[in-house]
Amino acid sequence: MPRRTKAESEATAAAILAAARDLYARRGYAAVAVEEVAAACGVTRGAVYHHFGSRVGLFAAVHASVTAAVAAEIERATDHVHDPWEGLEAGCHAFLRAVVADDARQVVLVDGPAVLGWARWRQDDARSSGRLLDAVLTELADAGRVRRDGVAATSALLSGAMNEAALWVADAPDRERALAQAWQALRRLLRGVRA
Repeated sequence: MPRRTKAESEATAAAILAAARDLYARRGYAAVAVEEVAAACGVTRGAVYHHFGSRVGLFAAVHASVTAAVAAEIERATDHVHDPWEGLEAGCHAFLRAVVADDARQVVLVDGPAVLGWARWRQDDARSSGRLLDAVLTELADAGRVRRDGVAATSALLSGAMNEAALWVADAPDRERALAQAWQALRRLLRGVRA
């Protein structure tokens, strides 16, 4: 059998990742077998293992992909915002909206901590939306708008508050209403961190 080119291999890995992301988002990690992912994109189970090493490895790649997409939503929401305080608010609102969306909620909020463990889940969060939160808080501290000695603690507290709010919104029968309520409460909390 001829060896696949690098481009073909990358295309196969991307197809597997896309299929897994869709299945995990709709049904959850526990309900999806590797064979289903393989069948969804027309490859063998061995191909999935070849590209991702294990079932958990595949989920970790999906989780990283989804958290990167959440960060991209934050960046889009803040791209043309010049005032760092407005950027903080726009970014926090974008995070809440993106993380409770159907294509992210199950993977990030439900399965992420359970499958990857808290340490790995927090690492992925820190690499994606967490780095953006740290950056805007540092910018605000440099401008004297939040306390410099409180940036790390403020970031941890805001991140925790947003993740808990997102879990609450995700479980609400009326997600849009809950999202609006969570956002109003978060805005009040944000105002409390001003210097």
